[in-house]
Amino acid sequence: MDTADERLRRWRMVLGGGEADGTGRTLTGRDADMDAALGALYGGGGSGGPRKGSGPRSAGLGGSAPNVARWLGDIRTYFPSSVVQVMQRDAIERLGLSALLLEPEMLEAVEPDVHLVGTLLSLNKAMPDTTKETARAVVRKVVEQLEKRLATRTRATLTGALDRSARISRPRHHDIDWNRTIRANLKNYLPEYRTVVPERLIGYGRAAQSVKKEVILCIDQSGSMAASVVYASVFGAVLASMRSIATRLVVFDTAVVDLTDQLDDPVDVLFGTQLGGGTDINRALAYCQSKITRPADTVVVLISDLYEGGIRNEMLKRVAAMKASGVEFVTLLALSDEGAPAYDREHAAALAALGAPAFACTPDLFPEVMAAALEKRPLPVP
Repeated sequence: MDTADERLRRWRMVLGGGEADGTGRTLTGRDADMDAALGALYGGGGSGGPRKGSGPRSAGLGGSAPNVARWLGDIRTYFPSSVVQVMQRDAIERLGLSALLLEPEMLEAVEPDVHLVGTLLSLNKAMPDTTKETARAVVRKVVEQLEKRLATRTRATLTGALDRSARISRPRHHDIDWNRTIRANLKNYLPEYRTVVPERLIGYGRAAQSVKKEVILCIDQSGSMAASVVYASVFGAVLASMRSIATRLVVFDTAVVDLTDQLDDPVDVLFGTQLGGGTDINRALAYCQSKITRPADTVVVLISDLYEGGIRNEMLKRVAAMKASGVEFVTLLALSDEGAPAYDREHAAALAALGAPAFACTPDLFPEVMAAALEKRPLPVP
């Protein structure tokens, strides 16, 4: 196929056919089937099914699970996984297919991803028993993919941070922190020998089996935070697997639920959440504050869009009190690959004024943010 013909083909696929597209190109075979799959989702009207040949696009997948299941099979045949995930997400939002996800045959046909998990969790309470095991299998597949991607780097990064934060005064030679040792002994510089006499050695402590730090993940489970809830649950399970970190996971809307005892299985954590509802950050922080026993060794991570339905001034007072006691307080507007959603800018500014800047964080950056918090150094704000 020459370059001009391929360019015309691509424009025809983009424009969707009809008299207005100006290409005059007729699609056949695989191209026609791809166009029909796109037209079922992105067409301009009507109720056509997923196989309309090369005519004008018409939106609609019909009202039955078999039609949708066939369409899901089609898009998985014609498009790469990343595109399939976007199209599934658009189908759920544009065509109102959430109810069909409560049927087992539908769940078996979809391409699992973080956003699908968020949708399933929002439907959790309405899910019939016949669908729950299939839904758990879908969620577990996504969780295992995320753990494989994130766990090793997270453990390595945080173990290094814990080692560096455990300074000792009589280190072995290979445990000496030379930068800190030289700074501490500059007064002992001997000009004639052009050297520093290290009277006091500062070294990295070796990782101990006892708990060094406590981390509290406080997660807003309002509907807009679905992807953040998924990622935070996976990270919570990874942190809980590290003996030197005591991890607590708290989710909240207008009520507060402590899911710490389920951290050995992030799927259980996710099905323990209830996406949607209001938000009472102050109540959630009050609960977290009551669980802090060693402020100087505690990191509190609030993951929220900061739309507070509780008492704003009390929320800010609690953050200030925790920081004054020595707690490292981190505010994440989102923990996802999509960046920050809509958020309360006034509350974000108020937290920044307290020394707790609010920012969106990708899952790949999260280990570095936690390492900085554990070491009490400036956070790597994007």
